[in-house]
Amino acid sequence: MTKYIVNRLLGMIPTLLIIITLSFFIVRIAPGGPFATERKLPEVVERNINAKYHLDEPLIQQYGRYMFDILRGDLGPSFKYKDYDVNYYIANSLPKSVVLGSYAMLLALVFGISAGIIAAVRQNTWLDYLSMGVAVIGISVPLFVIAPVLQLIFAMKLKWLPTSGWYTTGEGWTTVILPAVSLSFAYFANIARLTRSSMLETLRSDYIRTAKAKGMKNTTIIFKHAMKGAMLPVVSYLGPAFAGIITGSIVVEQIFRVPGLGKFFVQSSFNRDYTLIVGVVIVYSAILIVMNFLVDIVYAQLDPRITYK
Repeated sequence: MTKYIVNRLLGMIPTLLIIITLSFFIVRIAPGGPFATERKLPEVVERNINAKYHLDEPLIQQYGRYMFDILRGDLGPSFKYKDYDVNYYIANSLPKSVVLGSYAMLLALVFGISAGIIAAVRQNTWLDYLSMGVAVIGISVPLFVIAPVLQLIFAMKLKWLPTSGWYTTGEGWTTVILPAVSLSFAYFANIARLTRSSMLETLRSDYIRTAKAKGMKNTTIIFKHAMKGAMLPVVSYLGPAFAGIITGSIVVEQIFRVPGLGKFFVQSSFNRDYTLIVGVVIVYSAILIVMNFLVDIVYAQLDPRITYK
């Protein structure tokens, strides 16, 4: 197991290297540039700006310079936000996206697993149909529809919660509720469906039938024996889901005015801010790689039949 962990950690390096390389060349090959405006800049001004940011150098030389900066932990200057560099904007906005994504994932896990277990244990009853009906809605309705509807009902009509904002601006922790619920909806739906199908399959296993024949209580069978096997597909889903729930918060952050990383990712795409785009891609990719690695470790702990060599 230790050898596998070390190999996986070493394997992350070339994966990240490929992602950084592709991102670097794709954003620069695409038409346009960070200083392209409706009115063309004077040639002297444009030449000086390109020289300042080394954009007048050959692409390979720019890539080498950028990789050297990456190794030093420097993601470079922002071409549009002149006050601070990319490291500053990511360091200040990423924690807000992580907090939002963590709350949303916690809600999705608690309610998704609970709904899936209830639906499996009470198969073909109204509880099953209700749980799966809500799950279908969560999968079918996009975030940019769910979020405004929740705003309309709970903020504007009932006035229970604020329409937007974030707790760091002094508006209270209630600002987290609506964006977290909105963001968790689709993940709740997927987790509920995965849990139900996996739990149904596990409950039909031979060892579960043996436990029932021995007279064990249903609660013991479900939570002590069936849950461990039924959670394997859910654990596999959590790796890309956690990275996706932070990336997916871009829409929610825009709707609820959450000062997270999503705002900079969207604006940097419109502004063609090369360094900020690549910096955000690196962060999201690193989160995805690390979460997949952790999922593999947890998966092995849940299922002793799995061995890593």
